[in-house]
Amino acid sequence: MPWVGWDRPPRHAEWASVNRCPTPTSSLKHLSPSHSRPMAVEAIEKPLPKPSDEGYIEARLLEALVEARLALRFLEEGLTRNAAGKAFQAWRALLAALLRLELERLKALVKAEEERRWLESTAAPRVPTTKMVALSLMLEKAGHEGISLWTDRALLLHDYQYNGPDPDMALSKFGSREEAVEYVLRLAGEVARRVEALRGRVKRPDELDKALAELRGALGR
Repeated sequence: MPWVGWDRPPRHAEWASVNRCPTPTSSLKHLSPSHSRPMAVEAIEKPLPKPSDEGYIEARLLEALVEARLALRFLEEGLTRNAAGKAFQAWRALLAALLRLELERLKALVKAEEERRWLESTAAPRVPTTKMVALSLMLEKAGHEGISLWTDRALLLHDYQYNGPDPDMALSKFGSREEAVEYVLRLAGEVARRVEALRGRVKRPDELDKALAELRGALGR
């Protein structure tokens, strides 16, 4: 997905020379290498449906799967910081789908009408980074257990995307690239698990099934 003003985009071109180095093979031993473009990538390059449209949830779930698959592709190429960014985007897209899917239940959890309008106009379509933890806690109240812990991990990868490994743990909570690789793999697996669990709540799951199969194939699951 193109960047739409949520955060400053990653400086991939500036990082390429320092970021392209072998990824620890012990963390990637279960990955299935692929040199083809993920099959649904064209779909996420299209404009998103409006959050009020019935296709919005499916579009966001598809985005989550494709971004997670691209994260694995970057790992295969040794681009760990880029992979961290894609894994974060995958999780954010999943949250967007869940926020729209559970919108009415979330509105019932807040008291002020202003908060309800914010959930509909800002939270579901944009998922502000600074509100991801709070929104995840709300989603847990709506029945999505453990999602705040995974959001914490996604945010750690977001930091790693910009700062890389930091043995002093000042700018990043990852002391090595191998630690970040493991988090990317685990987050991609959790995206796959949660999208699969939502399959029965979407009207047209066929394209999701294809992207899910490709992601699981890359994960070796």
